[in-house]
Amino acid sequence: MIDSLYIAWKYISFYKARTATLVACVTLIAVLPLALELLLDESERQLLSRAESTPLLLGARGSALDLVMNSLYFDDETPELISMRAVDEMDASGLAAPIPLYVRFQARGFPIVGTTLDYFDFRGLRIAQGRQLALLGEAVIGAEVAERLELQPGGSLLSSPETLFDLAGVYPMKMKVVGVLARSYTPDDLAVLLDLKTAWVVQGLVHGHEDVSLIQDDSVIMKRSDSNVIANAKLLEYTEITAENVDSFHFHGAADDYPLTAVLALPHDERSGTILRGRFLDAENPYQLVVPGGVIDGLLANIFRIKNVLDAVILLVGIATTLALILVFALSLRLRQREIHTVFRIGGSHSTVARLLASEIAIILLLGGVLCTVAMVVVWHYSGDLVRSLFIG
Repeated sequence: MIDSLYIAWKYISFYKARTATLVACVTLIAVLPLALELLLDESERQLLSRAESTPLLLGARGSALDLVMNSLYFDDETPELISMRAVDEMDASGLAAPIPLYVRFQARGFPIVGTTLDYFDFRGLRIAQGRQLALLGEAVIGAEVAERLELQPGGSLLSSPETLFDLAGVYPMKMKVVGVLARSYTPDDLAVLLDLKTAWVVQGLVHGHEDVSLIQDDSVIMKRSDSNVIANAKLLEYTEITAENVDSFHFHGAADDYPLTAVLALPHDERSGTILRGRFLDAENPYQLVVPGGVIDGLLANIFRIKNVLDAVILLVGIATTLALILVFALSLRLRQREIHTVFRIGGSHSTVARLLASEIAIILLLGGVLCTVAMVVVWHYSGDLVRSLFIG
């Protein structure tokens, strides 16, 4: 048997191109379904781990999937907005601790997440460099944002307008980076986290301007009296919050009406969560309270239906490739008739020829298996990063 393996090895070593093609075919047949299964398992684990760690999510009635994807994974699709009044109502119920979220804008392609300091505690986010949010206009960025944009505490980041032509006159805001989060291998690594009020400044709902009582330019003042000064649109609005102008930033209208995209609801216990869910079962209620884990389960069910189709396609391709390999070996036998006759002339039997051919096939399968193992180790090692970049990040 050793002699047969030696001769077979010499033969396939001589025909390098054909051998490499056969080994590549065998490797691909094995790697494709295994890698797909591994990546889908990893994507399921990552999606479910974040969803299952979030008990309940309050948002406007509509697409539950859009609400979950925007609030948990900071997807671009913004759900219908709700108001800060929802936070006050949930807090007053005594059933859950609310954490408001406003995920609508971006900064250089990264999502801006307006929230409170409770969010950092809830997600277990730790500051690796710099410090925590303290003042209006400050930002804490994820580890991936810091790496890609080469930002450190003390740097700055500009918000991006929602549209190319912003008719509302909301200018990009320059935010001061005061901290960088430790890498958590979650969507938070790709986020720019702000205080809620800073997020509203980005939208232009909270703004600052020059002290109109000190302005002497008559082209800016529409009306002046002893008790009131009215300025026109020429009044300069700030796009950067500094120690000198921070006191001029103020709200317009009731704070309860300011927008949010969602509220993370953290029930005090299981009973409180059940009662809270029951309050939002009415279809006429403008709000919906969803269980993120259940929504992601539904999403994964659709993904696995697609996976079944992919498995069928891979199976058909695998069968076709296997038949092609058999055809290659059959044609090889016809081309090697002189070699086979030579084996017979030197005393070899049909079993000798069979052993030689079996040895060739075994070596090719072994090489394909080794390459498949190496490829799967690489895919397994980088599966987390691949899933985050392809499916989540």
